[in-house]
Amino acid sequence: MAFLTETSLAELGFHRLGINVKISEKASIYNPELMEIGDHTRIDDFCVISGKVTLGRNVHVAVFCNVAGGEMGVTLEDFSGLAYGCHVFSQSDDYSGQTLTNPTVPDKYKHETKSPVLIKRHSIVGTCSVVLPGVILEEGTSVGAMSLVNKSTEPWGFYFGIPAKRLKARGQRLLELEQDYLREESA
Repeated sequence: MAFLTETSLAELGFHRLGINVKISEKASIYNPELMEIGDHTRIDDFCVISGKVTLGRNVHVAVFCNVAGGEMGVTLEDFSGLAYGCHVFSQSDDYSGQTLTNPTVPDKYKHETKSPVLIKRHSIVGTCSVVLPGVILEEGTSVGAMSLVNKSTEPWGFYFGIPAKRLKARGQRLLELEQDYLREESA
């Protein structure tokens, strides 16, 4: 996988860009002026990142992900990540049949749900999962593969299914590892 050079990254015009950011040459970035990307964050091949998006430090967005920040925004806090093929949306058309849909239709003929998405620290979303507008994944949330997250979670839980439901608690040893990593990095 080839990553954009520091010069190429700077030329994209991000609102804020940290150090040691890796973005694949094969990723598609739309509206970089609305995006903030923290230190040591990586975006892999064939991802589409658009709209208002904030990625903290040490965030990983794996191959084939779609992060659609739109107007309201999607935030992935420090040490969070999306596994292969995840989709995160801050807005969605009304699928009830009561309005028209899609971006080719003027706003007065459609109704979109628009609400920010927040994926808090140490949360991870499993392969091919979908996160819908307005969802908050609380700190330490783990979402199993192929889940649909349509409601906010509680901290340090493992969620799975369609719709995703809490199955059990998630361990927190990674908080100690984070402290060790940050101490070593600053030394």
